[in-house]
Amino acid sequence: MIIDGVRQVYHVAGQGPVCVAHPGGPGLDWSYLRSPGLEEHFTMVYPAPVGTGGSGPVADYHLATYVRFLAGLIDGLGEDQVHLLGHSHGGFVTQQYALAHQERVAGLTLYSTSPYAGPDFWADGMRRLAAYPARHPDVPEAAEVPAAFQRALAARDDETITREFATALPVYFADFWSRRDAYEPFRAAVRMATAPATAPDPVVFDVRERLGELKVPTVVIAGRHDFLCAPGWTALLADGIPGAEVRWLEGSGHFGHVEQPEEFTEAVLTLR
Repeated sequence: MIIDGVRQVYHVAGQGPVCVAHPGGPGLDWSYLRSPGLEEHFTMVYPAPVGTGGSGPVADYHLATYVRFLAGLIDGLGEDQVHLLGHSHGGFVTQQYALAHQERVAGLTLYSTSPYAGPDFWADGMRRLAAYPARHPDVPEAAEVPAAFQRALAARDDETITREFATALPVYFADFWSRRDAYEPFRAAVRMATAPATAPDPVVFDVRERLGELKVPTVVIAGRHDFLCAPGWTALLADGIPGAEVRWLEGSGHFGHVEQPEEFTEAVLTLR
């Protein structure tokens, strides 16, 4: 569809109530978030955020831009209410949307995300990133992960950012190396776009004081081993949203839908 004169691509699969699943990054291609388990229960709508997957480009990639395009997509779908799933940065987007448009949200899944992304949040994640090689002293590739993560942040073309992000990707898993053969196809398929991923200003996001306003059914899903959206940030969401249910994926990091797909699906279905 066209929103404010800009092409918005979205992909549809499955059957049942509509669930719009907003991916993270920013800059990650939508396809990494696809969940066959959820498609058995929901009509899943996967937007390709502006600047990725044939959508956009736009003049800026601020958080408000993503919220505006999510609102336009939901309006364009013609549904009175939709379920919303936001992963990582997509969780920032869906929280902002839900706070502004609660009447349009049948249920909210906040997955591997946080109500806050400021200096403390990023410093916490970078400490865990720096400590990653020591967790895997017998894996030579693990030593390269922190530097690859920083190179991805500095990349200025899609090929470079995709390559460096793939090198850094193991830090997002509870234990990538023990199941490397299973996870390699996922790593090989991940694509990133530089335009949104290298926006000139960092994400500044803080709705901690507004979480009590959310009255929609909410489930918070997180991996115990997530280096970026660590359990403490998850607890802020679960404690701040009235009636929210928290579901921990004990054997997962940032990508629980890949690491524990059945448990992830079951967790989302608590909203049905």
